[in-house]
Amino acid sequence: MKGGERVRSLRRAMISIGAAALCYELVARSGYFPAALLPTIPAVARALMVGIADGTLLTHALSTLSRMLFGFGLAILVGIPLGILMARFRAVENFFLPLASALMPIPSLAWVPVFILWFGLGNPVAVLVVFYAATFPMLLNTWSGVRAVNPLWLRAAGAMGATERAMFWKVISPGASPFIISGLRQAFLRAWIAVVGAEALAASDWGLGWVIFDAKEFLNADLMLAALVVIGAIGFCFERLVFGAIERATVLRWGMMHAAKG
Repeated sequence: MKGGERVRSLRRAMISIGAAALCYELVARSGYFPAALLPTIPAVARALMVGIADGTLLTHALSTLSRMLFGFGLAILVGIPLGILMARFRAVENFFLPLASALMPIPSLAWVPVFILWFGLGNPVAVLVVFYAATFPMLLNTWSGVRAVNPLWLRAAGAMGATERAMFWKVISPGASPFIISGLRQAFLRAWIAVVGAEALAASDWGLGWVIFDAKEFLNADLMLAALVVIGAIGFCFERLVFGAIERATVLRWGMMHAAKG
């Protein structure tokens, strides 16, 4: 994505977010809801600035992000290699695909009470919930991507004497990259949702999910919404900056986006 396209994309995003904020502000000022339950944007902004200035929101955000990234990293380490093995070996696919199909529909937060019984309260529960939420999108997208690689490319590489290692890095990886990056995006979104919910349910001492749950007890809606703004901002930055950069460095550079569409 070139600089001009990036600016236009950012401008469109700002317009959408601004329109949503305007609609919210109109409803908040309509008087239909009490101000304590639906604070105006200036009130939320004040809570956000106070939380950033005293460092509490940043500390909570770092706690949430560290739990999420740890569980997300484990999901990548397990999901991508296992997805590749499933696509390349029928026996592995026959064993793991039914398990993935049965476990993926179970909401990750439904496991929180079970994990609390097994591992107690605190970080292990949040990390395991993130790992569970992120593994299956990563696994199934990788499996689909490797299976979707054009067989003509594989036969051509084999005819030219490519080794298994060269075929994997030069043919399979670029061919499956659109699916793998899509899996990363889906896994991140599921992980981000899961970690916030797990923090609220698993009685973590720190984290944005804990902030929301604790603020609810004191009817502190402006702090709740400020935490939601931080959650949304982190997710937006990861989607636009991190995954966008990965996509530009791989899929777009290799020209695989057009091949995947074709």
